Parts: sequence; C-alpha cells; structure tokens
Amino acid sequence: MHARKRFGQHFLHDPQVIERIIAAIAARPTEALVEIGPGRGALTAPLLALAGTLDVIEIDRDLAASLRARFAQVPQLRLHEGDALDFDYSALAARLGQRLRVIGNLPYNISTPLLFRLLEHSAAIRDMHFMLQKEVVERIVAAPGSKQYGRLGVMLAPRARATLLLDVGPGAFQPAPRVWSAVVRLDVVPDPPAWAAAPHYAAVVTAAFGQRRKTLRNALSGLLDAARISAAGVDPGARAETLAPEAFGRLALAVAAARPL
Repeated sequence: MHARKRFGQHFLHDPQVIERIIAAIAARPTEALVEIGPGRGALTAPLLALAGTLDVIEIDRDLAASLRARFAQVPQLRLHEGDALDFDYSALAARLGQRLRVIGNLPYNISTPLLFRLLEHSAAIRDMHFMLQKEVVERIVAAPGSKQYGRLGVMLAPRARATLLLDVGPGAFQPAPRVWSAVVRLDVVPDPPAWAAAPHYAAVVTAAFGQRRKTLRNALSGLLDAARISAAGVDPGARAETLAPEAFGRLALAVAAARPL
C-alpha cells in the first residue's frame, strides 16, 4: 500500500519504536482500545494481542479493505471505515460500557483539530497515546513562560495531563517525513476544574494568544476591560505566555459574569 499525501500518511515500521510504544500503552485484556489510522497495522496486531479486542478507525478505503482481509478471521477487531474527526467516541464508550483508551499515529495535517474533537468527548476517554509532529508535542507539554507555550497546551491542560514519552526520527517511517515526531501520553482528568467548562474559555485563550506580543489589556479588550482582568487576579500588563491555565479559567469566568448567557 502506497502512502497517500492527501491523508498525510507516514507508515511506522521501526520494530524498536513499535515495541516501546506498545510497552508504554501497557494494554490489558478487556480494556476498550481504539486505534485511529491503523494504516498498515504496525500497532494493530500487538494491541489486539494484548487487549483481546480492538476498534480501529480508518478513512482510507484501500487500507480499510486490506485490514478487513487481513483480520477476516478475527471478529475481535472491529473496523470503522470513516473519518476520525466525525466519529462518535462517546457512543462507542457507552456501547462498550467503559472509557476508551485512544491510540494513533496521527497525520500531521489533522492532529490539532482531532485533539480538539477528542476533547469534546473527554468524559468518555481514559487516556490517549499519539504519535505527533515533535513540534506539536512540545507545544502540548510546554510550561508557562517557555517559547513553545501557547493555545494548544492551554486548551488541553484542564482536561488532560500530558507526558512526552519518546522522540522518533524520520527513519522510523515509510515514507520518511521531513520532521521529527514524538509520542505523547494524555491522561484525561476525571474531574476537571469548574473553570474548564466555562463557556468563554476557548474565546479567552484564542484572543490572548492571537497576538502574542500584546498585553492582556489589549489582547482581551473585546472581552474584558483592565479593571475586570485585575479583579480576576490577573495583571492586565502581562502577556499570554506567562499565564498558567488556571488564570485563563478565571478570566473566562469573568467574561461569563460580565456577559451572562
């Protein structure tokens, strides 16, 4: 099967990297595992061997057909042919009666929107292990004040604890990408803080990081004035990259108080 550029396919083939990923996931029998983009099945077979059952989501019809033929005598592998961005993870978790463990070597071009999609179903997910572009993983795990700290990490932070597991060089894939990759584990927070559900959280984070050089007084001028920013316990003269996620939560609650729905 040839990689298709429109799907951003880079197939993992390095046995040592595969072994390290499988060891990190540490799947156990009866767990509800979901693999996004199984591709040629590099992770699929070992995951299925450990868990006993596996749901896989594949958008490429030819790859789906190949997997269907390869696992024709294995009813424990359930193939969902379609787009992972449209998949109903909550419905699958309800059907299986437990929270999901989601795994995937994600195409670089959909990784961020897919992460946000999965956030919408965080109550149905236990953890996630993803191969992503290294730059994306660095943004996810970045601490306040670092160059990589930004919108993606702040949006994920209240709902998932991120851990960088390993870096992966281009040679581990076929075809080899032009950039390094990394594997990240996202442990979903079972009881996220109340401000994580604030209706204006995403708007505040987006506005704050929209123009990084601006102070919050200017970046959030369309949402809050300096007095309300100060009342939330945040310095209006600070810049977004210096704030912990909890501070964005307080600002989101301040917007909700100023603009009740």
